[in-house]
Amino acid sequence: MTQVANRRSDPFLSGDYAPVADEFSNEEVAVIGEIPKGLNGTFLRTGPNAQFEPLGRYHVFDGDGMLHAFTIEDGKATYSNKWIVSAALESERRAGHALFGGMANFVIPSPEERGDAGIIKNTGNTNVVHHAGRTFALMEACPPTLIGPDLTTLGEFDFDGRLKGPFTAHPKLDPETGEMLFFGYSPIPPYLRYHAVDAGGTLTRTVDIELPEPVMIHDFVTTRDHVIFFDSPAVFSIKSLMAGGPMVSWKPENGTRIGVMTRNGTEVEWFETDNCYIFHFVNGWSEGNKIFVDACRSPIMELDLNSDESSDTYGIGATLARFTIDLDSKRVTWDQLDDRSGDFPRIADSHVGIKNRYGYLAGFREQRGHLFDFDRVIKYDLETGTANEYKSDGVVGEPIFAADPNGKSEDDGWVVTHSRANGVSEMLVLDAHDLSAGPVARLVAPRRIPYGFHGAWIKKP
Repeated sequence: MTQVANRRSDPFLSGDYAPVADEFSNEEVAVIGEIPKGLNGTFLRTGPNAQFEPLGRYHVFDGDGMLHAFTIEDGKATYSNKWIVSAALESERRAGHALFGGMANFVIPSPEERGDAGIIKNTGNTNVVHHAGRTFALMEACPPTLIGPDLTTLGEFDFDGRLKGPFTAHPKLDPETGEMLFFGYSPIPPYLRYHAVDAGGTLTRTVDIELPEPVMIHDFVTTRDHVIFFDSPAVFSIKSLMAGGPMVSWKPENGTRIGVMTRNGTEVEWFETDNCYIFHFVNGWSEGNKIFVDACRSPIMELDLNSDESSDTYGIGATLARFTIDLDSKRVTWDQLDDRSGDFPRIADSHVGIKNRYGYLAGFREQRGHLFDFDRVIKYDLETGTANEYKSDGVVGEPIFAADPNGKSEDDGWVVTHSRANGVSEMLVLDAHDLSAGPVARLVAPRRIPYGFHGAWIKKP
């Protein structure tokens, strides 16, 4: 049961950000419209759901993770939700109150208070991934958290001791090899570390990558032959954090570089580009000696993590852009592909690292909107340069592509997303061919679902 009084009137703890107190298990949901016959599986999403009143300033990134799952089988659906019970949350439950601070007020409990937990609460509140029969909840500062079939937390996972350090919130699943590729960044050396897990779930490769300074790298890109990292000037300072100052500072004088490494190599080749920050990439692919990267590009990183006043501004103003990395001329160019602001991009899983035609973004009603205040899903045809979109009466979440098992084309399938409109939380099912036609099915949740981050469509085996 949540014990959040929100004494500071924090916007991230009120309204549709407010945490929910109870857990459901396989609750049947009402369906408006008709669930497509080929759509069988689970739409699983994680997000913040604080259980205790925070110690001080709170940011939505701090909240304890909660999983929300819509499971569909033969035209019927159920809803379940469960807290991700980290070792840190267990220690707070024993104490009956919050022990850990957050990104804006870093507090380390005593060893006696935190017990088996580390100095950072592993919330698992950012993303989920399913690979080699395992489901993980992810938070980029910590190892992955293994989740059971009924959403039960099974604990941190280190791949038989092979994983040292954190695990990104945005791993990539190679559709051809079955590998899971990921990285971890850290404010202490080595600042960046790349890993590969084979199709059977064994961690087989680790490469340490040296950076001039510790920087925040939220996402990365893979192709058939390369991994690509953006080294932007979003710089960590442990000293500042421990003193109650900014955790990350934007230092444009450092410049922005793009690092390219072959998947079986150990050396990174760096290319300079205009200053920018990428929270989320759409995809990357190679053609000859050129690498193309589509991304939601922002001129700066601006998240207001350390303001004395709470804010729900998502002021990054990200727009869709394409980077071209010429390995022969050693030059990088980029072009803005659209002037609409959006983020949380997804593509068909079958085209990760391979040239894709279609991409799906959550869009803002204004150029600089509020966090989670996406009000539309945009489908881009990157071959023709056209787009169509579904406009919501409320807000929508990350658009996740669920492939039609009998489909033959890249966009044969559906886009699934969370929606909150007119006081109702739903899972929307949109025909990926034409989002503007509106939902073919709405799955009405039995309760309010707080705004959240990323998720996955896990098809039925």
